[in-house]
Amino acid sequence: MAAGTTVDHLTETYRAHYRSLLGLAALLLDDTASCEDVVQEAFIRVHSARNRVRDPEKTLAYLRQTVVNLSRSALRRRILGLKLLSKPMPDMASAEEGAYDQLERDALIKAMRGLQRRQREVLVLRYFADMTEVQVAETLGISLGSVKAYGSRGIAALRVVMEAQA
Repeated sequence: MAAGTTVDHLTETYRAHYRSLLGLAALLLDDTASCEDVVQEAFIRVHSARNRVRDPEKTLAYLRQTVVNLSRSALRRRILGLKLLSKPMPDMASAEEGAYDQLERDALIKAMRGLQRRQREVLVLRYFADMTEVQVAETLGISLGSVKAYGSRGIAALRVVMEAQA
């Protein structure tokens, strides 16, 4: 059995996955500063518990779960509606294309705000964090069937809202 996640492994994980974890937090929270705080706090907690994370391959999963849990806590404390920030893609081909993409992202984010919390969490983890249904179930602490149900209902609700906007 390994002695736990090493500081060097955690440093490499930070370098490789900080931005993706920040993106995950951005889909769950309403401002950049809160997203950065949540991701930093997640790394601090994993660092403090690194001897308990025996398998270095599970470090990223533990970080994702911690980001989701800290995001929930931040939303609970504020009791505010979700206001997601989106950032323009750095490699946009043209201003027109960028503006169109921005409108589509804004519409999707607005539609995501209208979902139930659990539906939004499942869709964010499944499609934006690119996790499998099993990983989503483990991260959220729910059954695989619940992940499928929340995901299906969330997509159906998004489809209705997005088609109405088109």
